[in-house]
Order: sequence, then C-alpha cells, then structure tokens
Amino acid sequence: MPSTNILRHYTTQDIVSNHKFRQWVVSVAIKKFCRKQGCNALVENAYCEAHKPEEHQRYDQYRESAAKRGYDSKWRKARVGWLLKHPLCVECEKQGNVREATIVDHIRPHKGDKALFWDKTNWQSLCATCHSQKTVREDGGFGNGR
Repeated sequence: MPSTNILRHYTTQDIVSNHKFRQWVVSVAIKKFCRKQGCNALVENAYCEAHKPEEHQRYDQYRESAAKRGYDSKWRKARVGWLLKHPLCVECEKQGNVREATIVDHIRPHKGDKALFWDKTNWQSLCATCHSQKTVREDGGFGNGR
C-alpha cells in the first residue's frame, strides 16, 4: 500500500474504485500513535498492548462506586443547591480571577465519614482545574492515594 505522504496524489475516484485501497485508507485514518511518549505504534485506542495503563485499572478495580461513596441523588441535589449559592471558584477568586465553579469539594477529605461528608463548613466551590490541582497536591494524583 502507498505511504500516507503520497495520498494526496489520488483522486476520490481512485479511492472509490479500488476496494483494497479504500480499506487501507480507512485503516490508516482511524489509527493514531500510542499515547506513551516515544512510542510509534499505531493503535485504534489510546495505548498499544505494551503500554496499557495498569495503575488506573488496579485502582478502579478496588474503588467503590460513586453512589456507595455517598455521591448519590441526595448529594447531587445538595451539590446543585450549593453551586447556585456559591457559583464561583474560591481558589480562582483568591488569585483575583473569576471562574465558574463546577465541583463541590470537601476541604478535608471525608474518607467515608458521613458527618464530615455532609458538614457544609467542609465544602467549597472549585473549578475543575483547581480541583485537579488540589487532588494532585493532597493525594499525589488520581489513583495514587497516600
């Protein structure tokens, strides 16, 4: 099959009339490089077999569902009410910026403590960026609990 750099020399009619060529174009078009830095393997998903992430899979395997951790319909209603009353990210405000909050964060991690989970003095409104930064600072990042 031709390399991708000479693809521009083919007309639409060439592609339509040649079944094998059409299959090759489709197979190349849907593949991309593995997300692992420096890996040149072409893949249909994010990673090649050699670089599939295992940490997230192990972490998710033992992590309870959001509902079991307390993030159920009652929480979703409370979250919406909180964000209506506190619509701006508190961390962005501290830096003099104005950004919409999308996450109600527990200032101190509740770790299953229902009293702390529902203590509104332990809640703060954060944008996704600030919440991610806080998570990395406190937990070492997603799936890397300390």
